Amino acid sequence: MEPSGVVEIVLNRVDALNAISTEHARAITSVGRGLADDETMRAAVLTSASDRAFCVGADLKERRDFTDDDLRRQRLVTRETYRSILDLPVPTVAAVHGYALGGGLELALCCDLIVVEEDAVLGLPEVSVGLVPGGGGTQLLARRIGWGRAADLTFTARRIDGEEAYRLGVADRLVMAGEARETALQLARQIAGNSPVGVRNAKRAMRLGMDAPLASGLDIEDAAWRATAFSADRKEGIAAFNEKREPNWPGV
Repeated sequence: MEPSGVVEIVLNRVDALNAISTEHARAITSVGRGLADDETMRAAVLTSASDRAFCVGADLKERRDFTDDDLRRQRLVTRETYRSILDLPVPTVAAVHGYALGGGLELALCCDLIVVEEDAVLGLPEVSVGLVPGGGGTQLLARRIGWGRAADLTFTARRIDGEEAYRLGVADRLVMAGEARETALQLARQIAGNSPVGVRNAKRAMRLGMDAPLASGLDIEDAAWRATAFSADRKEGIAAFNEKREPNWPGV
């Protein structure tokens, strides 16, 4: 963890372009679950150790000899993997380069923000191999870019580059080749400079309220406001503003 409170989660199955095997899924889950209760963490960045790929999705070579029961058992494991990233209480940023396909793109979609390199290759190819996206893709992509655009990408299984991903809203920042990781880290550091209590409560309110009726969403926002407004962070933030200095956030 950086002194700023930014954590970098590195996908590191380089020999397989970070294909998600059962073992790799368990490793990602272990890291995600381990970070969930870390009160010193202020933001997380999901990156790759591979020069060629962010993540190419499920390890289909491992599944080649799977029985139906094997696949059912693995499914329990992989669902936890995606939730371990989606449920992190701090803002998360995916740094996408190279291939981000299937479950790899879904890992990025589990993050709050996505930085993509212009020559990256993204897609949800599951229907082309007799599957459907199972890491949240059918839900998260539509919430990001709307039904029609998500349906286009999901039903055709076509691949898009980083520029189109940015244009469609799949990604939030578009950068040149080789710049995704550093840009994502800089973005995370900027987020980490703000009130930890405020940022966590803002994320919680946005996540809980996203699919709620407006009236319910406003109640969720009010609860988040109250949890933040009477915190030590709010007192420090107001004091720092009036004293024209950088805040020293208590984080409570």
